[in-house]
Amino acid sequence: MPRLPTPVACSGVSTEARQALRQLLGDVERDLAGRFHAGEPVEFLVQTRAAAVERVLVHVWIALIGDSNQAALFAVGGFGRAELFPYSDVDLLALVGIAPPSLLRALEAFFACLWDIGLKPGHAVRSIAQNVEFAGSDVGVMTNLLERRRIAGDIALEAALQKALAAPSLWPARDYFLAKRAEWLARNERYNDTAYNLEPNIKEGPGGLRSLQLLGWLGRHLFAAPSLAELVQAGMLLDDEAERLDAARAQIWRIRYALHLLAKRGEERLLFDYQRDLARQLGYADEHAKNLAVEQFMQDFFRAAISVKRITEQFLQRCEEQFDTDPHAQQVRRLSIDFVSIGNRLDSDTSDLFLQRPAALIDLFRVWIEHPELIGLRADLTRRIQQALVTVGATLADDEHVNAAFARLLRKGAPAVEALARMNRLGVLALYLPAFGQVVGRMQYDLFHVYTVDEHTLRVLRFVARFAKPVVNHEFALAHEVFTRLLKPELLLLAALFHDIAKGRGGDHSALGEHDARAFCIQLGLFEAEVEEVAWLVRWHLLMSTTAQRQDITDPDVVHAFAVALADSERLDHLYLLTVADICGTSPKLWNSWKETLLADLYTSARYVLRQGLERPPHADERIAACQREARMLLAEQGVAAEAANRVWADWPSQSFLRYRPDQIAWQTGALARADAADMPLILIEPDSASGATEIFVCSPDRDGLFATLTAVLDRLQLSVHAARVANSRGGLALDSFLVLDRHGKALSTDAAANALATLRRALAKPVLDAQISRRTPARSLRHFHVPTRIEFTQQPGNARTQVALVCSDHPGLLAAVAQAFRECRVRVHDARIATFGERAEDFFEITDQNNRAILHTDTLDILRSALLRRLSAQIDDAPWSAKAG
Repeated sequence: MPRLPTPVACSGVSTEARQALRQLLGDVERDLAGRFHAGEPVEFLVQTRAAAVERVLVHVWIALIGDSNQAALFAVGGFGRAELFPYSDVDLLALVGIAPPSLLRALEAFFACLWDIGLKPGHAVRSIAQNVEFAGSDVGVMTNLLERRRIAGDIALEAALQKALAAPSLWPARDYFLAKRAEWLARNERYNDTAYNLEPNIKEGPGGLRSLQLLGWLGRHLFAAPSLAELVQAGMLLDDEAERLDAARAQIWRIRYALHLLAKRGEERLLFDYQRDLARQLGYADEHAKNLAVEQFMQDFFRAAISVKRITEQFLQRCEEQFDTDPHAQQVRRLSIDFVSIGNRLDSDTSDLFLQRPAALIDLFRVWIEHPELIGLRADLTRRIQQALVTVGATLADDEHVNAAFARLLRKGAPAVEALARMNRLGVLALYLPAFGQVVGRMQYDLFHVYTVDEHTLRVLRFVARFAKPVVNHEFALAHEVFTRLLKPELLLLAALFHDIAKGRGGDHSALGEHDARAFCIQLGLFEAEVEEVAWLVRWHLLMSTTAQRQDITDPDVVHAFAVALADSERLDHLYLLTVADICGTSPKLWNSWKETLLADLYTSARYVLRQGLERPPHADERIAACQREARMLLAEQGVAAEAANRVWADWPSQSFLRYRPDQIAWQTGALARADAADMPLILIEPDSASGATEIFVCSPDRDGLFATLTAVLDRLQLSVHAARVANSRGGLALDSFLVLDRHGKALSTDAAANALATLRRALAKPVLDAQISRRTPARSLRHFHVPTRIEFTQQPGNARTQVALVCSDHPGLLAAVAQAFRECRVRVHDARIATFGERAEDFFEITDQNNRAILHTDTLDILRSALLRRLSAQIDDAPWSAKAG
């Protein structure tokens, strides 16, 4: 750092001097940024910046405050620890004794000067009494004062403050520990108690810098050991724990330094805006399409955060035992041949148990769940687990006794899930299952998967366990009913554990995971049929979800093909439960009543086929007659005569009775039977239909652009269309049906349904239909993900329709834009299945030409493809956030 001239006490800071100080600070920042990119350790850089800022502060203090014995300047917060990142706050405390007006004016000038030269400090001016008062009522203030560092001013004031803060009544050790632990737990809760958010906060999130700082705060106040090395000497940390914390801190610090430079502000969130650039800057490179540089970078961060969070939890447990004054805390009770409880915590008899019998590393988790009164492990037992993992962890999977112990644990069924979660928290699961260890912290760079693979897997397992509890019967009624029928729940647990275990390796993770699952099940000694069941579930764990969301499950042929793939009801039970848990464990926003009903309908239909046998489904005539028979019974209850229903149906295409449920047919028919020409177009809305979504039915004289207009209106209402069916009556009426959810993924409220009804009526009352798409700004995160548009046309033998598969980036107005392209090419839409997976839209349509014939001519399909691409491209280019839109 350039030399500063010696300041003259109380002489002030001239305009020229302020400009020089601004220039000096800028030179320091640029120099440190260059040294960072050249690879210098961040620890040295943050200390260098802190020292540079300190010298500037001292210079300004002397020039404006002088040698007053009634004031002292302290660095607090990160600055107090001599840690200043590029855009870190410069937190200051001005301690004053008897402060005459002239001193207060000088302090105001001091802080104003700091702002003028570009430091933007956070500051407080307080007396000793005020500091003690604020510290006594706020543990955060006390913490700041504990790591204060005097920069300038009267040393006697520092001694007086030290004496005042040392009062035994001011935050005794136990009170301070309880307050800081509560603060830490509340912070974790605020961030969903997971370090696995898509855009994690590296400072405040679980396993972030605040956790590392917590160790220093508690170490300083409780044990007079503010550093990791001193905590090791005090017996509160193991050597290898301190080494892992040091490594994690170095990694997170380097990320934070790069993030500040990239964002040009004190940004602490790893937003999508920065993740790719940070990965490149920090030296990561794409391995293949399923192991991108950004995914490797984020996995390394998540693993560091996991390590910090795990060690912090264990450290807090040791602290808690230090302050446990319960007289019953030392009572010993025998639980098994190897394990006892001491108070309400688990412990073992011998100190070398895990080295002598590694299977005990698994048995302890079984014993733990068998005694729910236990609140945790003794700190020394946790310590011995960690030491044993270093010695025998790599050989656990080769030990037949360990495998037998794991099999015994799984046979506990749903309670075993909590044991698996505890094994993961202590690092046992990753060492016992190396394939699981590979996906620990494994991020999937998209908007669909909210959690890392390991966290997602554990959440899937937890949902499986929830299905076993009667208390959730109202929430997962069918899942609970199905779970109670399982003969061997451990097979479902194994499938859930392995279903995503091969993510990130390249290739089909389902196929690779099947291989891993089969090998592990053989290792556990399962019977051949059990091995095949688990392996099949892992291989085909997406089958039910893709069938339900991409195909027409009201088509008996679709259900029949699905049932044939399953072959038996037990496999259907397993797959249904795994599918529901997989969806629920992917994102809190993904599961909704629509998906619940969709999967339940497919499950019920497939189970019926399996019970009846796998012969071909009934002929169309039989299905139509059965649907009409049930619909007539429902209509009779509404007071609609059979003759009136027959008049309506005489105009309907027979396909309607193949595509709709009897209750839907009765709902539509009843309204049409009571309507006359003046009621056209007829619009019906059932806010909370049996499908779990809001059902909208439109019967209108067919007009050019009707479907495009309807989809545009629904888009303007910010409703997501999940399914659409379009048919034409023999008399020229359009019969269009939509299943929609609001922007929160829920069925429409009564008021929202009424608003939708009025809006649709106004739109269809216009002489010229308006299919204009509204311009809405997509979510910020969508701009960082681009899914290449793919359009595929297929023609199934015997089907008079052409199938269109569209995969592209999701954005507002997508379906409306597709409808415009269909309108432009004079294409009729008969069915639409809309599915969105994060930033990825996967839409499937059945279309014909104007004469209801399949589109077979290649030139016609090429024209349609071009129209779709042009419409989608234009909509993206016109989006408010797009580069072309400026």
